[in-house]
Amino acid sequence: MHSEFLTYFRLGTGHIADLRGYDHILFIVALTAGYALPDWRRLLWLVTAFTIGHSVTLALATLGLVAVHGPTIELLIPVTIVATAGYSLFARWRPGASSDDSRPERHRLLYILAGCFGLIHGLGFSNFLRAILGGEESILLPLFAFNVGLEVGQLAIVAVVLLAGTLACDVAGLARRRWATALSIVIVLAGLQMIVARLPAG
Repeated sequence: MHSEFLTYFRLGTGHIADLRGYDHILFIVALTAGYALPDWRRLLWLVTAFTIGHSVTLALATLGLVAVHGPTIELLIPVTIVATAGYSLFARWRPGASSDDSRPERHRLLYILAGCFGLIHGLGFSNFLRAILGGEESILLPLFAFNVGLEVGQLAIVAVVLLAGTLACDVAGLARRRWATALSIVIVLAGLQMIVARLPAG
């Protein structure tokens, strides 16, 4: 059982950190881009909302309780990336916003988006997990281990983004607002490219 847990744990961490399928990485970066280390409480709530969303649909789809149409989910994932990064840009540059704007209304919709978009990402994770389960008699332990692996990988991505932001802003002197804006623009462009690539042919 211990080796089985480690196997699926590693598959979870490896899947979310796989640079060949970087859509989930982009989404986590989009969520984290506007935050700094002192904002860790807000970021914790944000990541928790995403975790709850993808955990629910990962479990339901892997257990066969909901049907998943793979191509549709793969198209919707970059849509969530563009929407999240786009909303962050709008919230940061809307009239009346400031570089240190920490009003709750700035973040509330992003929490809701993270939870709802987590539902879509969970279906994407389930496609991968179901493909590797093979002839497992019980999928509860693999499901749990895979989900834990996803969370560890997700937190590692968050830590890298926060560290990069600290180096860029606190060490190199780049304005936090410009750092977050540059990241969000890059993510929007990458997400749009993925949407075009995943549109049905014809």
